[in-house]
Amino acid sequence: MINKKIIIQVMGLLLLIEGFFLGISSLISLYYKEYDLLGILITAGICFVSGLILQLFTKNAEKNIGKREGYIIVSLVWVIFSAFGALPFVISGAIPSYTDAFFETISGFTTTGASILNDIEAVPHGLLFWRSLTQWLGGMGIIVLSIAILPIFGIGGMQLFVAEVPGPTPDKLHPRIKETAKRLWGIYILFTFAEVILLKIGGMTWFDAVNHSFTTMATGGYSTKQASIAHFDSPFIHYVITLFMFLAGTNFTLSYFALHLKFGKVFKNEEFRFYLGFTIFFTAAITISLWHFHDFTAEKSFRESLFQVVSIMTTTGFATADYLMWKPFVIVAIFALMFFGGSAGSTGGSMKIVRVALLLKNSYQELKRIIHPNAIIPVRMNGKSVPPQIISNILAFVVFYMLISIVSTIIMSAFGYDLDTSLGAVAATLGNIGPGIGKVGPVENYAHIPVFGKWFLSFLMLIGRLELFTVIVLFSPSFWKK
Repeated sequence: MINKKIIIQVMGLLLLIEGFFLGISSLISLYYKEYDLLGILITAGICFVSGLILQLFTKNAEKNIGKREGYIIVSLVWVIFSAFGALPFVISGAIPSYTDAFFETISGFTTTGASILNDIEAVPHGLLFWRSLTQWLGGMGIIVLSIAILPIFGIGGMQLFVAEVPGPTPDKLHPRIKETAKRLWGIYILFTFAEVILLKIGGMTWFDAVNHSFTTMATGGYSTKQASIAHFDSPFIHYVITLFMFLAGTNFTLSYFALHLKFGKVFKNEEFRFYLGFTIFFTAAITISLWHFHDFTAEKSFRESLFQVVSIMTTTGFATADYLMWKPFVIVAIFALMFFGGSAGSTGGSMKIVRVALLLKNSYQELKRIIHPNAIIPVRMNGKSVPPQIISNILAFVVFYMLISIVSTIIMSAFGYDLDTSLGAVAATLGNIGPGIGKVGPVENYAHIPVFGKWFLSFLMLIGRLELFTVIVLFSPSFWKK
């Protein structure tokens, strides 16, 4: 029997948290004396009242979260947070359409960065801050934040952590999940603060520095400028953001080791070596192309290439150039990177580097098994044999990912979009990247997508953020059986 009361109680608690962060956003609006203040305050009030009512009616709930409750909570929270978080845009009139406001908000919480805004600079500061804050909160995961809070109410968080981080190697920094959440958030906040300082030194205003740091560390890609990072004509700013995008796409466990000067553990990690290797390879290939065909200087060729490679591979989605104007080889390479993703245990989306690495390893070992059919040839990662169950899980994930991509592309093409746009929109939303190819490229947005298309792409953002299985399992009849 599913414990419905505890699900409702957790939703109430999380709505109180959302109301708190909306309150912080209202202070920004108050400082700039803009028209969005009332909309933000009304939404904060709605969140607080709703949260208190849900808490009141479930105060006697059993403090027990099982696996099924964990999956329901994790899936629901992104939808409910987005449903309430969209209200300030609608109430203030900044985004009159609720569909557009929901799309913009779930794109924030899922750290996708796909936008419908045609004039970002016209949006009030308070709403821009809330927009960036949705990505910062979504980046590490609302659930991971709640893990550090729920035990205070006598509610365990391990089941939520498993549902939120379903990747093949969910390393924990500390055996107690509450301590793990605290340390993850500690690293997250430290990196965010460091980036704010460096961007301010680079010439950004405090407001722009904070907003871009929020969305960089979340690998979200929302900018306060319509032209994204291309607005800032500063190599220093480009390199700083590139560095922190790379860090955000790295397993936070390795960041913890690096901060404790245990660099040996970092470079011995095979996933990190694949991550670094892919970055170097694609950057070098695209640098050569830009230098040879586009008459860029060597430094600009390298900078533009490195920025776009890291931005797309980590699923951040910032842009300093319109890569669709580059050679077809480069566009294809960038499209391929959309399926790589960041490391497991990072804020990046898509398929994740560890799955790509294990797929490559398993394919190579399969060649050996064909030659030596009686030999036992395991797939190894970091010197350890990977259980066959993990390989099966990864193969199932990739099949689901590709199947969903194909069906979704067909659905988008039914709206009359060309193949490039259909492929680009699906890859960019399912992979939580933001910009794609075709009419949703780095200098375009999603405003022209019809209403049903926006709701459909919102669903892709959700299942992509929760790595497919967490949401898909809810559609299985066996999940709801006693």
